[in-house]
Amino acid sequence: MKYTEEHEWLRIEGDVVVVGITEHAAEQLGDVVFVELPEIEAVVAKGDEVCVIESVKAASDILAPVDGEIVEVNEALTDTPALVNEDPQGDAWFFKMKLDDLSVLDEFMTEEEYKEFLG
Repeated sequence: MKYTEEHEWLRIEGDVVVVGITEHAAEQLGDVVFVELPEIEAVVAKGDEVCVIESVKAASDILAPVDGEIVEVNEALTDTPALVNEDPQGDAWFFKMKLDDLSVLDEFMTEEEYKEFLG
């Protein structure tokens, strides 16, 4: 897995990248009460707002970590947004993206680097 400074994780599954938020981000948000997912087949650029998460504390945006096309979304989060708190790095993934070039993921942190980043 790879990690971003925005506390997202990226898991490569073949030619698709699965995107979610880290346990640290889920803890900072508090109890998640709503998740707005992106449209399937949406083409996004790095830094574009892709999802909105609302918690009892605040609303946060999930940004596209790379350029690509949204190929799948996790509909379970629409019905059960609390999954984000229960299993942020497992069942609570947000979306899957198809990338033209997976080598762009090399610029992101490894798990060890992410732990150092958190301090």
